[in-house]
Amino acid sequence: MKLFLRKLMLVVIRILGAPGARAAVRPAKKTLSATPRVLLLRPDHLGDVLMTTPVLHSLKQHAPNAQITIMVGPWSSEIVARHPDIDRLLACPFPGFQRAAQKALAPYTLLFSIANQLRRGHYDLAINLRPDFWWGAALIYLARIPRRVGYALEPGKPFLTHALPFQPPEHATVSNLRLASAALQILGYAPLDEPYTPEHYPLQFTPTPEEHQWATGLLKKQGIATPYIVGAGLAPALDNRALNPPALENPALENRALNPPPLNPAVLDNPALENRAPIVVIHPGSGAAVKLWRTDGWAACADALTKSLTISAPVRIILTGSKNERPMLEEIAQGMKSAAVLVTDATIGQLAALLARALIVLSVDSGPLHLAVAQGTPTVQIFGPTDPRIFGPWGMRERHIVLASTWRCPTCPAIPCGRLDFPPQELADHPCVRLITEQQVLAAAGILLQEG
Repeated sequence: MKLFLRKLMLVVIRILGAPGARAAVRPAKKTLSATPRVLLLRPDHLGDVLMTTPVLHSLKQHAPNAQITIMVGPWSSEIVARHPDIDRLLACPFPGFQRAAQKALAPYTLLFSIANQLRRGHYDLAINLRPDFWWGAALIYLARIPRRVGYALEPGKPFLTHALPFQPPEHATVSNLRLASAALQILGYAPLDEPYTPEHYPLQFTPTPEEHQWATGLLKKQGIATPYIVGAGLAPALDNRALNPPALENPALENRALNPPPLNPAVLDNPALENRAPIVVIHPGSGAAVKLWRTDGWAACADALTKSLTISAPVRIILTGSKNERPMLEEIAQGMKSAAVLVTDATIGQLAALLARALIVLSVDSGPLHLAVAQGTPTVQIFGPTDPRIFGPWGMRERHIVLASTWRCPTCPAIPCGRLDFPPQELADHPCVRLITEQQVLAAAGILLQEG
C-alpha cells in the first residue's frame, strides 16, 4: 500500500509541478545574477552532514559572491550552523529521517508546504546532495528552482535538470564534491580541482573557545591533566592517498594477543601526542542497533588499554553517548576493572572539544567518529552493514583504521548489506559487527598509538 501511494503521488507531483517547472526554465536561459542564490539539501544525521562540509567551503572559494543556503534536518543543524561559508541555514523535519513513525500522507503534505516556502527564496540553483533522496528532488522541482542538480537515480531523476551518473561505491564526500563541481560549471565558474582528497577538501568543524573550556573543566574535575592548547596544530595533517583502510582480514590485526605489550613510552611522548590529555574515548552508540558492538568487548578493551599504555600520567577511559545511551555506558563501566568517566550531556561542540584531546577514539560506525576525524584524532572504527568505502573516515589514512566485518549474516545477500532497519527480534540473526574480536580492536589501537 505504501509503495502504491508513493507511485501515485509521484505522478501527481510531476503533473502538478510541470507548469511551474517549465516557467522556471525560461529565466534560467538569461544571464545569471552576479550573486547567484544556491540551495543545498542534505537530510541526514550528524556524520553524513559533517562529510558535506568540504562542499560548502569549495563552493564559496570558487564562487565567492554566491549566496549559499543549506537545508538540513534539525537533528544535524549544529554541524553547519557555525560554518563560515554559509549565508543561511534552513531546518526541515525531512520524512524518513526522524526515526519516528509518521502518517502515510505526512511526507507529501510537508513536501508541498516546504516547496511553497522555498519559492520565496528565488533560488538560481539547487543541489540534492543525497544520491537516493527522491523527496529532495521533488521538493526543488515543486519549488520551481530553474537549475536542479543531483544523481540520476529513480524515482528522483525526472525532477532534475542536470542528473549526473552515479558511480558507486565511492566515498560520500567525493559524491558530494562531484555535484558541487557540476553546479559550479552550470553557473559559469571553473570546476573543482581533482583529485578529490581529504588533503584538498578536509572536513570542517571547529569547537569554540567556550567549548574547549568546557572540556578542560570536565577533565580537571576528574583529576585528568589537560595539556591541550587551542590552535596547537592538531587539525588533520591530511594526505592525498586513496582511502583503503585495513580490513578485518588484515593479518597484522589477526595475530595480536588480547593484551598487547606496553607501548614504548618514547613513542607516546612524540610531538603528535604531547598536547593531548591521557584519555581514550570510547563511543559505543549508534543510531542503528545492528551497528552496535558487544558491551563486554568494550569493557575488555578499556581495561587492556589502561594496563598497556605507559605514559607520564595514568590513562583514563571516557565513555561518551546520548542520555538515552547511558544504560549502555553504565553496563560497559560495570564490566570494567578500571574506572570510567561517563559523558552523556555534551553538545556536539563540547563533544568535539573532548575528542580533540584524546589519544585515540574507538567506536562503531557513528557520527561522533567523523567528528573525531575532523579534529585530527586517531580512530578505530568498527563497520558491519555499512560500507566503509562510502562512509569510512575522510581523513589522514595513517590516523584511522577500519575494522570491516567480512561475516555475511545468513539472511543478508552480501556484506556489507546496507540495511539498518532490523526489528529487535531479528538482531540476533545479524551478528556481523559483534563477531569482530577484542584482539583486532586492540591491535588496531596499538598500531595507531605507536605511529602517533
